[in-house]
Amino acid sequence: MKKPKLMRERIRRVSVLFKELGYELQDNEYFDDTFTAGILSDDGFQAGMFIDKESKFLELAFTFSFSPSLSEFIKERIEEMLHIAYEFGCYISIQNSSREISFSLFSKIYYVGLNYLTLRETLKDFRGAIDALQEILEIQKEFGKGASHGDS
Repeated sequence: MKKPKLMRERIRRVSVLFKELGYELQDNEYFDDTFTAGILSDDGFQAGMFIDKESKFLELAFTFSFSPSLSEFIKERIEEMLHIAYEFGCYISIQNSSREISFSLFSKIYYVGLNYLTLRETLKDFRGAIDALQEILEIQKEFGKGASHGDS
């Protein structure tokens, strides 16, 4: 499928900026006017990024996944999790199924204001939110086994 000019430019621009910031794009996929990729930093940080033709934003995502047996553990911390997301300018999505509980953290940047400094600062806040969430979701300290984890 041929990418429209707007999408080609957005993908090029975002790719260059991530590279300048020391991130590598992995597992790139283009489907139905949507581009997704994993981002990987030199220090091992991983997350996902999304470009949609219909959206005015570059979107970043990170997901924590838990066993349904940890639902009470999550419920006890949800207020603090929401506060952390708000504090760092992120928003969340929670999905609960019989197989897992997924807590996803998102951040957005308008393309009109996207440059090296705004992406760097947005990534700094996004990673700060993830670090703070990992601290309060550290299961090993609570149960002595398992751990929270994120993926793209």
